[in-house]
Amino acid sequence: MSRVLVVDDDAGVRFTLKGLLEDEGLTVQEAADGAIGLALVEQGGVDLVLSDVRMPKLDGLGLLEAIQKLPEPRPHVVLLTAHGNERLAVEAMKKGAYDYFKKPFELDEVLAVVRRALGTVTLRQENTRLQGEVTLLRSLVFVSPAMSRLAELVNRVAPRDVTVLITGESGTGKERVAEALVAASKRADKPFVRFNCASLTEDLAEAELFGHTRGAFTGAVRARLGLFREADGGTLLLDEVGELGPAVQARLLRVLQEGEVRPVGEDKPVRVDVRLVAATHRDLPAEVKAGRFREDLYYRLKVVHLHVPALRERPEDIPALARHFLSRAAKSFGVPMAQLTPTLLGKLAAWPWPGNVRELENVLESTVALSADGTLDLALLPSDTGTPEPESGAGLKEKLEATERGLIVAAMDAARGNVSEAARQLRIGRATLHDKLKKYGLGGALDPQGATSL
Repeated sequence: MSRVLVVDDDAGVRFTLKGLLEDEGLTVQEAADGAIGLALVEQGGVDLVLSDVRMPKLDGLGLLEAIQKLPEPRPHVVLLTAHGNERLAVEAMKKGAYDYFKKPFELDEVLAVVRRALGTVTLRQENTRLQGEVTLLRSLVFVSPAMSRLAELVNRVAPRDVTVLITGESGTGKERVAEALVAASKRADKPFVRFNCASLTEDLAEAELFGHTRGAFTGAVRARLGLFREADGGTLLLDEVGELGPAVQARLLRVLQEGEVRPVGEDKPVRVDVRLVAATHRDLPAEVKAGRFREDLYYRLKVVHLHVPALRERPEDIPALARHFLSRAAKSFGVPMAQLTPTLLGKLAAWPWPGNVRELENVLESTVALSADGTLDLALLPSDTGTPEPESGAGLKEKLEATERGLIVAAMDAARGNVSEAARQLRIGRATLHDKLKKYGLGGALDPQGATSL
């Protein structure tokens, strides 16, 4: 639901506009002057501002100028002006106002302007979402609403030079999200350096990141710039950042605070211009609470937080991922591509995939490699027998629900998202299927074109 902010020092005008807009089904906030209005806009979530021009503290033009300085997406501004001040309003439109209307105003005129303004907001939001999906789809395969929302966030934050923390279980695709961020950033043509923080001991990690002089420690037979200086002007990805030791955490915090690195063995710091992206599968708040991760560093890293959902939380993506991996494996091994049958898809959708997308990829690649004539040997797939249970195991109820969910995903995919057809295949009522879709979080069923219904 769109949010409109009405800013006017006349309580009567605010009352009239609030009632009119709420009758349109809009959420309306009020402010008695521009300063209060600006504070509400800065909190986020406002799509449109209707503001009087003449107000105490901060007038409408001042409010417009302040809003124009905010980062995108920022709300449209429509000004209310007294009769005779049209020249002022036209000047304001040159400075970025969307439109204006005169006092006293006609209600139909107000609604026409508001509808037109909110229509462009909707188009802008849809464009942002689609651009984000295109960006992320270069690195990941998905159709689910959860990943579409992540794609929109990636597209919003990519051009903004802020530190980003990407979290998610192992195998969800955190590094692919980082790649999408870099590809859509202003640093896309600059160095993109990656470092796995779990790959080296603390001393070696420190030297690798910040550099060292020749002879700075045993084995340092030559000087090294360090990854921060190698990434100067570009982006540095710290994968598994939760594995860093205390000393390296302290030095990393200093780099983020001061924009300088000091190589091991050097006395003078060196300025660097690096955008930092960090990724981890660990629960960093829990690590902070346990004293294993610095709280101040955690908040420095978490300027923007992107979470990649586990595969079991987005089962709608399993058919698309399976097709992608089966096609790639077939090309790799020079065999015909196996068909994604309802039986196969049901088995894939029923398994909880504790290893996430990486496990699904490995299982399908292995199955294609060990099968003959393009016909998959389903006995090679993980199941309740022959493969250890994921963490803590599952009872009969959980196993039955997993199987049911798998059958529903398979039927919805075979019916290309047509609920009536899927219900017919499953031999249950349409209302029953709707209830089960809701129960298993499968609301983003595939539409006839294969995209998600949001």
